[in-house]
Formats: sequence, C-alpha cells, structure tokens
Amino acid sequence: MELTVLGCSGSGAGPHSAASSYLVRAGDTSVVLDLGNGAFGVLQRHIDPFDIDAVVLSHLHPDHCADISGLIVHRRYHPDGPGKIVPLHGPTESEVRLAVAYAPSSDERVATDLTDVFVHRPFALGPAAIGPIALTSAPVDHPCEAYGTRFEHEGRTLVYSGDTGPCAELVALARDADVLLCESTWSDGPERPRGVHLSGKQAGRTARQAGVKRLLLTHVPSWADGQALLAEAKEEYPGPVELVVPDGRYEI
Repeated sequence: MELTVLGCSGSGAGPHSAASSYLVRAGDTSVVLDLGNGAFGVLQRHIDPFDIDAVVLSHLHPDHCADISGLIVHRRYHPDGPGKIVPLHGPTESEVRLAVAYAPSSDERVATDLTDVFVHRPFALGPAAIGPIALTSAPVDHPCEAYGTRFEHEGRTLVYSGDTGPCAELVALARDADVLLCESTWSDGPERPRGVHLSGKQAGRTARQAGVKRLLLTHVPSWADGQALLAEAKEEYPGPVELVVPDGRYEI
C-alpha cells in the first residue's frame, strides 16, 4: 500500500496545506480517505477523480468532508463524465448530511439525490472490502459520530485515527499495525477538554500501547507547533515517528 497526503492541516485549511485528506493505493485500487477544505484541487495532482474506487469519511466535520461537493460536481458535469457510482463508507447520516451540503437551498434539498455518484455504505454495517483492501472501522471519542479506520492488503496494515481523544477502541483497532496515521492537534496539558483531540504525547502513547511499527502525525492546526507535538510523541513512543507533509508519499 501507499499513502499520499493531500492535506494535513487540522480544523481547517492552513496557508501551506489543505485540511485532512489522504489517498490510499493498493494495487490498482485507489481510495480517498477524507476530503476536507481545499483538498479536491490537490487530489487532481495525484489522480484523475474518475479513477477513484471508493471514498471513506472518518466523520462529517467540514475539515474532513467539505470538498465532497466539488468531487460530486466534477464526476457529474465534467465532459468525460458521468463517472461510475462508487461506494462511500462513512457515518450513518453521511448520505443526508452530504446532500444538505450540496443543495443550495432548502427547496432544492428536497430534490437532491446523490445516488448517481455514491452508494452509501455506513460503518455501522461492519467490515467491508474495497477491491483487494479489507476495511474495518471502530467508533472513536469525538463530539460527533466518528470512526477510526483500518486498511489491510497483502499482509500490510494502515490505521487512521480520524479525530479522537484517547480511547481503548483506537488502541484495539491499531494493534500491531505497520503504520498509524494519527491526529495530533494540541500540546499536552490538564486544561485540554476530554474526548475531542489527541495531544502529541497522547498520540505517542496510543502508538506504544497498540504496538504499531511506525507513527505518522497529522491534523496539526496552522496555529500549533508541529515540532513540539513531534517531541511530545517521541517521549511516549520509542519507534519511528514523523510529521506528515502535504504531497508526501509513504510506503506502508
């Protein structure tokens, strides 16, 4: 598998990066994992949007799904379209919430139908397959319905935290993974609210507890000190760890 970072800025696009979005490739299969603010333009540098085989959304905050509307327009109205209908794996209300985001008014919302672009596959239905990739999800600790996701292909494993506070579910999902792509949003401290995001130290602790082989930190807001978060993670996790970068490619 190969992971390409389309955007890694937390809580919204930053001056040097789109918001959370990634491209996962395994063999001839390509999966878009989240598509936050500004990421659709970056996506087109790495893949033709008609070549996408599935979309996976960890949750429905805008910094993880806002650019889905741009993908819909492209696949519907580009001269080479319409594209094939692809599965969209995500939270229970994904179909409804994305239709609301796409519709320009309440009247048009009544008639908005995205089934010519996506077939909704809720995480609540359990494990799924995207071509040769096995996809497993687990609910994580965030203020809305949110999931971590595990991708397995030919003996290699990538786990993505999505947005979460520290939780046993993420540790179990990431057990023995080759790579944990983990959010690290703020510095550690008692004043941080519970069940929203991870500090660098908490991300490192999660990786250590899960026994992962490599830790990649992401979702660093434009106002945060990424190097400080990296240093925190290294305090807790003895393995290789780094901050991802926009357009970075990582072999799993």
